[in-house]
Amino acid sequence: MLITTSNMAAPDDFYEALIDAHRDLSDEQSQALNARLVLLLANHIGDLAVLKEVFAAARSTLKHQP
Repeated sequence: MLITTSNMAAPDDFYEALIDAHRDLSDEQSQALNARLVLLLANHIGDLAVLKEVFAAARSTLKHQP
């Protein structure tokens, strides 16, 4: 089951680490990093049903944008 409520002990620290990971990268490198992060985290999760929930949840946030 996909957890969609806050589940991090230190969300600000996570955000800072994510921003730091992208620091000094070109747009192309940043996009490549994001793609690698998605694949690594998907592999870590490893459950196709949960991953499909993730895809649906992420897409649903885009449907409301023009």
